[in-house]
Amino acid sequence: MNKGELIEKVAKECGLSKHATGQVVESILNTISEALASDDKVKLVGFGTFSVAQRAARDARSPLSGTVIHIPARKAIRFKAGTAFVEAVRSGC
Repeated sequence: MNKGELIEKVAKECGLSKHATGQVVESILNTISEALASDDKVKLVGFGTFSVAQRAARDARSPLSGTVIHIPARKAIRFKAGTAFVEAVRSGC
């Protein structure tokens, strides 16, 4: 499912226009992005938690040439699925 399909399904279920639903979905995604950019956690009870983790700089070996390359430190986005979400996926509903 892509974003357009998500918007269409939510609009149909809620009885809203696709335009209004698209604005709501965009607003939610932007709010989550802004919170993560400022190193906040986003907890959606029953769905999961989005967070940011700092990855340390490290050296790795190129599999093609065998040379050592430096990978700089960076932020990584993490998602931990909530129990209700995991159970819904496992049960197939």
